[in-house]
Amino acid sequence: MSRSTDYLRLSLRLSRPHFLLGGFLLFGLGATISTYLGKPIDWSLYILGQLLVTSIQLMAQAMYIFFDGSRDQKVTFQSLFSGERKALEPEHLPYTVALISAIVTLTISATLAAILLVVKNISLVTWAFILMGFIAAFFYSTPPVRLIISGFGEIIATIVVASFVPIISFTLQTGELHRLLLMSTIPLAALLFAAFIAFEFRDYASDLKRDRQTLMVRLGWETAMKLHNLALLFAIISFLTAYVIGLPDRVALGALISFPLAIAQIWQLNRIKAGLPPRWRTFTLSALALFAMTAYLELMGYIFS
Repeated sequence: MSRSTDYLRLSLRLSRPHFLLGGFLLFGLGATISTYLGKPIDWSLYILGQLLVTSIQLMAQAMYIFFDGSRDQKVTFQSLFSGERKALEPEHLPYTVALISAIVTLTISATLAAILLVVKNISLVTWAFILMGFIAAFFYSTPPVRLIISGFGEIIATIVVASFVPIISFTLQTGELHRLLLMSTIPLAALLFAAFIAFEFRDYASDLKRDRQTLMVRLGWETAMKLHNLALLFAIISFLTAYVIGLPDRVALGALISFPLAIAQIWQLNRIKAGLPPRWRTFTLSALALFAMTAYLELMGYIFS
């Protein structure tokens, strides 16, 4: 395999494609809510918006890689479902690749935003959420803010990914907000927040050693466990509340299907707390699957309602 092909393969792994797919899923959710409300999809807007969201995701990831390394190191892998950095010799990328990726993706994001500004008549509501999302993504890893180690990074990332992405998609099509957005995204935000906490358990010791002030390090692992379980319970309660106040039946049914997996997550974490051997890969995989499955079932619920 040639060096360029090898670098491309490693770059794709570092882009964390499973999270990029989440962006596609949530952007699709926003558009399907608009079609449920009787607004046909403008596919040119949809494609431009999706490309913008994906480029911002890639920009945030490239900047994370760039600012988490050093000029004397190679860029090493993150494990599939956590933020832990692992050196997988001899497979590694030069530090300059992260810098170039950050510049390229930032340029692409700015170009796509300019195209939307010039070619399309976009509402101020949409631009407000795009701007807030871009700022959060840019400063997620960029000094001096570095939200990722502020203790608030997980909360902000949750809001941007689970709420802003579908809101941007919806408002691109409609130009306004709707209560169904909150009813659909608040439970998803709670599930994603629980998933972010789940990802950090495996890295807790290394984060302490490196003095990375993540939310879990600031709270402590016992408090983080309680917060994880409360987030899952809040997701269940918010889904039930949304159904009572008007969430479509088929969307609510999809959420109901995911409830047992949420309970299983709480059960798994309680076993770990009780001292049983942790199965981190299973735990983090199921946390990601719970969020992705629920978002997918919501999307399907709106399509078939």
